[in-house]
Amino acid sequence: MDVSVAIKLRRSIRSFDSRPVSDELLLKLAEAGRLAPSASNLQAWKFFFITDPDLVRKVDLFSPGLSGKPPVIMAICSDMDYALKHGSPNSEVYGCMMDASMAAENIMLEAVELGLGTCAIKSYNAAAVKKILKLPEHFRMELLISIGYPTGEPRTARRKSLEEIVHFNTWEENNESE
Repeated sequence: MDVSVAIKLRRSIRSFDSRPVSDELLLKLAEAGRLAPSASNLQAWKFFFITDPDLVRKVDLFSPGLSGKPPVIMAICSDMDYALKHGSPNSEVYGCMMDASMAAENIMLEAVELGLGTCAIKSYNAAAVKKILKLPEHFRMELLISIGYPTGEPRTARRKSLEEIVHFNTWEENNESE
């Protein structure tokens, strides 16, 4: 699939059927995430695929942004000890979140190619999810992604026009009439 097609087809999916997602497909998603850009090539990310139905249910209890009963929840975390040792002060504040976000976008676009639906989630209780997943203290939760086979047709969200968001050079050049 052409990347521009995947970009246009990607939607936040909030309704999944109960079919499991194979480990083979999940590893393809992880590979797409692994190939994402990384600030200073730090790659402090860790990818966790939660496939055990009991763990999925427990994470769901502490994730109000999660919906649709996905068969898989992916947690993207940053190893902050590694980031602080090998990165810069900006790695801790901005770099790791930026890296996780870019990895997530690669993962979500690859999911479109594989016929899977996804939804990025930042609304969760990080401490509770870390405890459920038995993560080390130095791992920081960056985001969750629900993964599964979508049911129905997702709605298309309204997008602002290019005229509303694109500017060239300075604000004044684009708003001389104001």
